[in-house]
Amino acid sequence: MHISLTPELESRVKQKVASGYYNNASEVIRDALRFWEKNEELVQHMKLEMLRERLSIGAGQAKRGEFIAQSVNEIITEARNV
Repeated sequence: MHISLTPELESRVKQKVASGYYNNASEVIRDALRFWEKNEELVQHMKLEMLRERLSIGAGQAKRGEFIAQSVNEIITEARNV
């Protein structure tokens, strides 16, 4: 596989190798990709937790008979923008 990096990114990869923490550019890229995957997992987890919290709040409001005039489409749009 061949990838192209901007000069700035290439410089950053070379700096990481020069630091001695990595043996070569491939290790830097693999580590960066693993970090990216973990970051995506964390973001999804955070979104899920926020959704659970909002659902819990909504369930409590529904039990108390507190409702708002909002269409399902408006609710979905609002949820997607979070």
